[in-house]
Amino acid sequence: MNNQTKEKGLLSEINVTPFVDVMLVLLIIFMVTAPMLQQGIDVDLPKAAAKDISAGNEKLVLTITQKEKIFIDEHPIELSGLKERLEKIYQNRTDKEIFLKADERVSYGFVVKTMAEIKRAGIERLGIITKPQEEKR
Repeated sequence: MNNQTKEKGLLSEINVTPFVDVMLVLLIIFMVTAPMLQQGIDVDLPKAAAKDISAGNEKLVLTITQKEKIFIDEHPIELSGLKERLEKIYQNRTDKEIFLKADERVSYGFVVKTMAEIKRAGIERLGIITKPQEEKR
């Protein structure tokens, strides 16, 4: 130490280098793990040529799996109780819109039955989620 420090007392500066090191490590860990946190139900979507529809965070997504299981967002529900559940969800909403995501191997009849229940629940707009179709060269 030099003479000036001894005369004035202890050095009262905070060493921020360890703090910055820890924050950079946490940032790297977050950046690596964030893509792995994708949530949802895994279905193989059919391919179709259509423009993208942006679904906001407040929009409901109804998913039909290959085994004809229905999920509202990530909550399972039976087809028989779908109308009542949707009516409860949308009773205080002004936007009557839902997105349908069905596995391409689900029978057409089951998807139509599900769409009929959605319509009976009073949903005005139904968006169907698909994968973009790959163009042939």
